[in-house]
Amino acid sequence: QVQLVETGGGLVRAGGSLRLSCAASGLTFSTKGMGWFRQAPGKEREFVATISWTGRMTNYADSVKGRFTISRDNVKDTVYLQMNSLKPEDTAVYYCAATSYVYGNNEARAYNYWGQGTQVTVSS
Repeated sequence: QVQLVETGGGLVRAGGSLRLSCAASGLTFSTKGMGWFRQAPGKEREFVATISWTGRMTNYADSVKGRFTISRDNVKDTVYLQMNSLKPEDTAVYYCAATSYVYGNNEARAYNYWGQGTQVTVSS
């Protein structure tokens, strides 16, 4: 059974930082592209970042470029999202997801497995 478990969310002031983690089990993590998405209240789920199976290729939404960093550890079967210079508009539930596209993907429909999400709230 595939499980993706996100941790690290919480409440932070604008300008602060958080690091999200997503621990994977039940799949061959090192062969999967991984992604982070987020969904704010009343809005559709949106792409945040993706990383290739080796970690050498990454891609980001324009709204987070230069502030967020995605990384992975294929020994620990974990993907991370380091979020700096957080803004109130970053408030959302953050989800990690796994895809068979080894180079990652910006489209939610490309992902086969999803975590339950972790809440990130940024106060002004």
